[in-house]
Amino acid sequence: MRRLHSFLGLVVAVLAVVLAISGAILSLDPALERWGSTIPANGQINVATLAGRVAQHYPGAEQIQRSPSGSVIVYYNQDGQTGVDRVDPQTGRGIVPHAVSPFSRWTKSLHRSWLLDTPGRVASGLIALAMLVLSVSGSVLLVRRLGGWRHLADSLRGNFIQRWHTQVGRVVVLGLLLSALTGLYMSAATFALISDGMQDEPDFPSAVAGGPAAPVTALSALVATDLNNLRELVYPSPGDSSGVYSLATDQGEGYVDPSSGALLSYQPYGGFRQAYELIYKLHTGEGLWWLALLLGLCALSVPLLSATGALTWWQRRQSMPRIVGNSAANLADTIILVGSESNSTWGFANTLHEALRKAGLRVHTAAMNQLAAEYPKAERLFILTATYGDGDAPSSANQFLARLGKVKSPSKIGFAVLGFGDRQFPQFCKFAYDVEATLLAQGWNRLLEIDTIDRQSGQAFTRWGNAVGQMIGHELNLVHTPKRPRTDAFELIERADYGEAVQAPTSILRFAAVPPQGFKGHVMGLLGGHGLPHFEVGDLLGVVPPGSAIPRFYSLASKSGDGFLEICVRKLPGGLCSEFLHGLPPGGRMDAFIQLHPDFRPAAGKAPVILIGSGTGIGPLAGFIRNNTGKHPMFLFWGGRDPASDFLYKPELDAYLADGRLTGLHAAFSRIQNGSYVQDRVLADATQLRELLENEAQVLVCGSRTMAKSIAQALDEILVSLNLSVATLKAQGRYREDVF
Repeated sequence: MRRLHSFLGLVVAVLAVVLAISGAILSLDPALERWGSTIPANGQINVATLAGRVAQHYPGAEQIQRSPSGSVIVYYNQDGQTGVDRVDPQTGRGIVPHAVSPFSRWTKSLHRSWLLDTPGRVASGLIALAMLVLSVSGSVLLVRRLGGWRHLADSLRGNFIQRWHTQVGRVVVLGLLLSALTGLYMSAATFALISDGMQDEPDFPSAVAGGPAAPVTALSALVATDLNNLRELVYPSPGDSSGVYSLATDQGEGYVDPSSGALLSYQPYGGFRQAYELIYKLHTGEGLWWLALLLGLCALSVPLLSATGALTWWQRRQSMPRIVGNSAANLADTIILVGSESNSTWGFANTLHEALRKAGLRVHTAAMNQLAAEYPKAERLFILTATYGDGDAPSSANQFLARLGKVKSPSKIGFAVLGFGDRQFPQFCKFAYDVEATLLAQGWNRLLEIDTIDRQSGQAFTRWGNAVGQMIGHELNLVHTPKRPRTDAFELIERADYGEAVQAPTSILRFAAVPPQGFKGHVMGLLGGHGLPHFEVGDLLGVVPPGSAIPRFYSLASKSGDGFLEICVRKLPGGLCSEFLHGLPPGGRMDAFIQLHPDFRPAAGKAPVILIGSGTGIGPLAGFIRNNTGKHPMFLFWGGRDPASDFLYKPELDAYLADGRLTGLHAAFSRIQNGSYVQDRVLADATQLRELLENEAQVLVCGSRTMAKSIAQALDEILVSLNLSVATLKAQGRYREDVF
């Protein structure tokens, strides 16, 4: 689906932009016409009255038209000269000469037929079909990306360009769908693939009364027709005794006897004609000026969607490794399938691919979602996959398990699974374990026990390669250096140090963006922005320390709207990144990037929020409290060592208690007399917590894995009397963890 969406979008991008911009320009016409028209109330003016008023000013009137927007147009002949005027229906007096501007005609011709008549109309129909496919496929991709329809309004993941593409598409997709569907219908009607009902015309009357023509104001058929229902009234030719009035309304067409005023024949519109009239109105907005403006705004998004879509495709293509010597799937004896969200796993797969190829094997490497139904010559399958979010499949593997059952003769192919992840996340390599369990359940032959790679460890990858080499009987030396991620520079502007007295040096570090050099930096200076990328409290900061390409992740204690980037870091003995950060003086710089973590933040609403953490886990919790400007009920349970040395954020927390952003503070310290841990404090306040959880409170936990496990056990004990559990709260989306 993604390939179809990307390929079609790239092919039709320029043509779709032209069609969308011309459509947006035309969408202004109904509103402008409606703005200059007088619309009488229903029953106020009938067609006979209007014709009488027009006759006073246009004795040579030949035709009266009423546009869907309400303009009344008179075609007339005076002294041998023809003319067209827009008239006031209240008086029949001319307002201005009526003429469609050359620019409007040119734009309409461009929109309908690319100025090429029939071939252009075919092209417009095909572009409408492509827009329809893009809108549907984009909607499906959006729903999949967010995890289902019920998550359609959730926060978006991805980089800046991806988020813009998805966010704009989410807003305008219904308008684009309507325009594409109605445009496709009208193209089909133009080429008679669908009946438009225009063939159903009334029979021309075989005879008329034949007497002298009555005054137009006295013709009963015209008296009975309200002006707001009129489409067109065509006068009989002067001096033609057999001539009749031709009357068209929004319900049907007929002929009127000029002598008796009777309706001689009448043909109501059938179902096809009514359907065409409705779809024409929905596509052009004629008669629905407000809809035309909405559709025009949606059309203006197409250039932005095209540009961001093309950039997203280019970025994805650039981040993909070049697989040299990739054998066809039906010829390969070795298959490598890759599951990756950020494409970092592809680098490892490429190294394995090259090593196996040099060992004389025919190797086919592809994304896990490209799992084929049959590998006729394959002997072994290697699966290298990361895990995304809370144990989910990464984007290139999210269809793998569904397709797995369709593979023929799985028992003939041996497999080995290698998981990639970061042990600071609770669901470390969960998807890799899920894949292995499914393969075993479906009868696949395991060649190697599952192995895992923590934080792109090259040593662990080499070790696994040695095991693979022993298995295939050929020495493999897998040496892979991860590509250094793209980073921005940040400068330390403020720090607060704690914990030296309790042998737990911890610092709260606050950074500002380093302005880029050159023109971009000059423009940013003029605009006065802080230059920070977009991020929220609880997102992750990937810091790349000097001498390493592997980032270390820290939870953010601020959001970009705060104007600074803040993290809380404990110095670990021998920790390359933490020692580097603790050694930074004011003005020192680091290289880092933002990784979104939308699953760890309070849900929308006014339900109470219980924040629980220990040590540096207080960072994002303090950020949540800082931004609780609505002063919703928020309670903090936190554990440290000694209040005299490592009471992190104490001045800020006192201020938050005073101004109402923090409702209650419950701290515990372990290195004091009669000390306790945060889980002890949670149990001590069981009554209050039980009341809060009964009132739909949500819980956010941040800290060490051991602490989080103790907290879960304590809460399970508290929740027993409510017939609840932490597992239940997780399933309800009321319990979220960020542990390391």
